[in-house]
Amino acid sequence: MVGDALNLPFADQAFDRILTGHFCGHLASDERRAFLEEARRVAGELIVIDSALRPGLEPEQWQERILNDGSRHLVYKRYLTGRQLADEIGGQPILDGTWFVAVQVRWSQP
Repeated sequence: MVGDALNLPFADQAFDRILTGHFCGHLASDERRAFLEEARRVAGELIVIDSALRPGLEPEQWQERILNDGSRHLVYKRYLTGRQLADEIGGQPILDGTWFVAVQVRWSQP
């Protein structure tokens, strides 16, 4: 299935859990809000895994990515601590590692 993460093509509460890896760190503020609203609408729980903020890294940056076909793209990338991500999405850190962070959000059912 192909869909839009900011307008998920699923019924309300279609899933118990959504897991996202290395996705939220690429979303601008308004896109993060839209994604969180959609995730809450379709699932009772969200787990977000993303890149950890480490010494020497700018927490927010634009990065050039070169694909196998040689095309070049600028992508928005953020690095956060587990606590920063948890505070941002209203959850609890479940991993605050050197390379990765993970946060769990549980919403009460409507």
